[in-house]
Amino acid sequence: MKYVCNVCGYIYDPQEGAVDAGVAAGTKWEDVPEDFVCPLCGVGKEDFSPA
Repeated sequence: MKYVCNVCGYIYDPQEGAVDAGVAAGTKWEDVPEDFVCPLCGVGKEDFSPA
C-alpha cells in the first residue's frame, strides 16, 4: 500500500522506498523509522495517510 503526504501530495511507495531520505526500496510503511520526514516538505510520518 502507498502512503500520501497530506501536506504536499508526495507519495511513499514501498517498492521504491525513499532513497534520498535513507529508506531503502522494499521497506514497508510500518518499518519506516518514526523520525522519517517527507522528502519534499519535511513533515513527519504522522502527516501521511493511506493512498
